[in-house]
Amino acid sequence: MVRPLLSSDREAVKWILVEVGIFTPAEIACALEQVDIYLQQPNQQDYRLVVIENAKAEVAGFMSYGPTPLTEGTYDLYWVAVAPRYQRKGYGKLLLQYLEKQVEKENGRMVLIETSSQPKYSGTREFYESLGYREVARIPDFYRPGDDRITYLKRLEEKKEK
Repeated sequence: MVRPLLSSDREAVKWILVEVGIFTPAEIACALEQVDIYLQQPNQQDYRLVVIENAKAEVAGFMSYGPTPLTEGTYDLYWVAVAPRYQRKGYGKLLLQYLEKQVEKENGRMVLIETSSQPKYSGTREFYESLGYREVARIPDFYRPGDDRITYLKRLEEKKEK
């Protein structure tokens, strides 16, 4: 079940970010900053955070997304993470499907995802590609020398036509 993030989920989200094992301490702090903004500023419009629960109602993963500022119908996926013990069981796919449905409800046209070119993100990139996202941009050495920023795109109009 996908549901809005609650303040009681913060610690579970933090542990998921740590357990995944690919995020740096600065990246974890950035994700938790979004969690705190979402929880402490209920009227903000930038971030939508949800969690997905397992059959025992335990938090198995989380996702942060929102409308891209100064665009019409473009949305960014900021964070998606599933606890390692729940990976490859469909939780990530359910989160992305939820995102796409929500974006469509808001008359969104496309979803953008940015990620790293580092080898430790190869599984993440394959996951996005398996869900129909395609690489549309690459900025060499963006994050640090040898670490490109890769941007993935999915146009939801194309999805409707198929």
